[in-house]
Amino acid sequence: MAEQDDQPIEDIEEIAEAEDTQLVLGDDDERDADLHEEILSQETAWSGKIFDVECLEVKLPNGRVSRRDVVRHHGAVAIVALTESGKIALVRQYRTALDRVTVEIPAGKLEPGEDPLDCAKRELKEETGFVPGRIAYLTTIASSCGFSDELIHLYLATQLSFEGANPDEDEFLNVDLVDVQELVDAVLDGKIEDAKTVVGALACDVMAHRLAAEAAQA
Repeated sequence: MAEQDDQPIEDIEEIAEAEDTQLVLGDDDERDADLHEEILSQETAWSGKIFDVECLEVKLPNGRVSRRDVVRHHGAVAIVALTESGKIALVRQYRTALDRVTVEIPAGKLEPGEDPLDCAKRELKEETGFVPGRIAYLTTIASSCGFSDELIHLYLATQLSFEGANPDEDEFLNVDLVDVQELVDAVLDGKIEDAKTVVGALACDVMAHRLAAEAAQA
């Protein structure tokens, strides 16, 4: 007897039709209105130095009521600092939450109302000592949108000059300069876990390939 496909034919047709659709961002699809939750109440459960925690009671799309614990954060920046020789500046620091040293691109939290670009320049100088001749916006990532509203704005800094680092009093760092491809390989091998560093490394790699392709076509 011929083996039967467990998947209903109508589902396969739906998938085939979906393959022809284009990317639609969140809340831009008319179907997304049916996914929204209604906030019924919210209160601050805890306030800290870096973030607050709020408890929300929400009404789900099916009418049921549930609870959401949300971390409120002012946001942060991260910087892909690229030298003329194709190396990326990385900082090594102990992370208490993981109880070990991590390797990351320079980053720091935004002060309330602070412009992300100004913050990026300040954090890069404080942590690595580098001052960029050029700095450009790359992208923004939600660090963990399942429970936090933190947004991290990523920048690409080039034409670097060294003026000396000036980390915060409670900040202890070592700085490395690593080849871009070596960092990308470490990301793809699962050796780099920090989300902003993963995104920054891959974004830098994609840009390099795009620039090479454009140069080849010129």
